[in-house]
Amino acid sequence: MTQELEKELFSLLQQELPQYQPRQLQAVLNLLSDSNTVPFIARYRKEATGGLDEVQIREIEERHHYLENLEKRKEEVLRLINEQGKLTSDLKNSIVRANKVQQVEDLYRPYKQKRRTKATIAKENGLAPLSQWLLSFPQQDIEKKAETFINDNVSTIEDVLSGAHEIMAEQFGDTAKFRSWVREEIFENGLFESQVKDAEKDEKSVYEMYYSFSEPIKKIVSHRILACNRGEKEGILTISIENDETKVFAYLNHQLIKDGNSPAVPLIVAAYQDAYKRFIGPAVKREIRNELTQKADEQAIAIFGENLRNLLLQSPLKGKTVMGFDPAYRTGCKLAICDATGKVLAIEVIYPHKPASEEKRKAADNQFCHLVEKYQIDMIAIGNGTASRESEQFVARNLQSVTHDVFYAIVNEAGASVYSASEIAREEFPNLQVEERSAISIGRRLQDPLAELVKIDPKAVGVGQYQHDVSQKRLNEQLNFVVETVVNQVGIDVNTASPQLLQHVAGLNKTTAGNIVSYREENGAFTKRTQLKNGFASRT
Repeated sequence: MTQELEKELFSLLQQELPQYQPRQLQAVLNLLSDSNTVPFIARYRKEATGGLDEVQIREIEERHHYLENLEKRKEEVLRLINEQGKLTSDLKNSIVRANKVQQVEDLYRPYKQKRRTKATIAKENGLAPLSQWLLSFPQQDIEKKAETFINDNVSTIEDVLSGAHEIMAEQFGDTAKFRSWVREEIFENGLFESQVKDAEKDEKSVYEMYYSFSEPIKKIVSHRILACNRGEKEGILTISIENDETKVFAYLNHQLIKDGNSPAVPLIVAAYQDAYKRFIGPAVKREIRNELTQKADEQAIAIFGENLRNLLLQSPLKGKTVMGFDPAYRTGCKLAICDATGKVLAIEVIYPHKPASEEKRKAADNQFCHLVEKYQIDMIAIGNGTASRESEQFVARNLQSVTHDVFYAIVNEAGASVYSASEIAREEFPNLQVEERSAISIGRRLQDPLAELVKIDPKAVGVGQYQHDVSQKRLNEQLNFVVETVVNQVGIDVNTASPQLLQHVAGLNKTTAGNIVSYREENGAFTKRTQLKNGFASRT
């Protein structure tokens, strides 16, 4: 990117983000260009940014990225049109002034290389002059004029006029200001509608409220868009964007009809109506649906991120010995005893629920109480999955027989099964079964939610709906950003933190986190900050 373009880009950024001082914007851009992460800049470069937080820095980063892509696209479009020898000063100014990528694409559309259309065939057959003549609103006889264009490829007056119609319709369909007006009109006054397509597929009537649903586009909320999108994907619903065509035709008539007395008017009216129905309407409605879905995605992802942040920021339970209780019926409840540091002391399986025999259920009572007394359990973390309620009743009943105070809590076990089958869990507990690792995860996430949950794919911890319907790339980016932000907000103990936790520290990665753990294992606890320099590049 040229220096001149960088200056222009910075000027645009200042205009769009006036709440930030120019020196703050420049500092953030400089730090980002040096490959610093957002959490690192927010935590360790406050003096440079004027104390901007992660959200503010992220806003600057994302807007700059959009403007950068916008300017690159403008350059590309200007080059492509210029190569065709069709770049006028007015067109160039319109492209340069565009502040959205969609505006640039609308302006480029008439010059984009198209597949061979009916309009291009009509032009090849020499009918372009006739279409231009019609648009001059002549008073002469149309058919007599059309007759002069008959040739070997277009042998009738009907064929000639049909070709002229195709040329005009495509020309109107490619006109940027028409597309822009229609887009704004539909956004402002259009409706988002859904109808039932196959109710039999909706066995649980999940989408019943959307069987005949209509809401103004400007009012519809994100979760309804995502629900309808899912219903459409499952073959239950059909979705459409509806609007008043008469308003569109009135606008096009006003823009195009210069002389209502010309015999060419019916042909031009037919052409602009066809242009809307075939080109402008379908394309704009697709764009609007994509934009609505994108906005719904962003809002859902933001909610996922906030929910994940709240989950990770739950207060840890320090200095307590915890029993992780993973409930089940037939396969038995898995128990994991973790000391105050999270070290696993014991793993057991009990059968307190039917279909286990009465003998096994009585044995479960004794075994449970024995473990609680033996390890002086302070807190029991009961997973909220299958058999959770029965397990809670079992725990509450048996704690009455224990000689010291013990408390219990229901813990969200979402993601525990994902963790237990992961490579991280296999490395951490190579000799344990999957279900035993799950009980450990449930217990530890009560002891230190952040340290345990960073080991799990953020999408698996149950923080929102529609997570499989949104952009997976954006979801991963946002959730990983939240994890890194929270880790840096809370801080970690370098002598006890796991590699998974360490790699989220600003400035570290998987390799450097591994170096810290290796050093710790070989040399014991870190006692000086200077020791952390071993194995790091000078930049880190």
